[in-house]
Amino acid sequence: MQNKREIQELTQQLIGFCQAADKIYDSVREEGAEKDFYGEVKPFADKVHQAAKEWVIQMKEWMKSEAFTHLYPQQIEQTADNLSDIAVQAFFPKTSYKRFKSHVQSVSFILNNTLSEINTKLSGS
Repeated sequence: MQNKREIQELTQQLIGFCQAADKIYDSVREEGAEKDFYGEVKPFADKVHQAAKEWVIQMKEWMKSEAFTHLYPQQIEQTADNLSDIAVQAFFPKTSYKRFKSHVQSVSFILNNTLSEINTKLSGS
């Protein structure tokens, strides 16, 4: 069985990436200039994508052995995909504000709910 604490830490890391992408987007929109693709965009996006990919694998594995309330494998996959998308879109000022913020809010909501449920399971409640 996978290390559930590792999944908890991975979830917290993804929440941090989501917050970082949101801050990057705000500063990029304020400056109005795109960032260097190979110097800034790709390294950040690759880190986020790798962590999200690992999170999906581990969460789906855990979900096979234990029921999660109001959380489904498709949501896990969609959240990871959306997070990977915003990790790239954050660096481009022409990205739709409403769409970007909506994705950030959605990703943040699912990640925080997932973390809450993980914390409940790990505390034995």
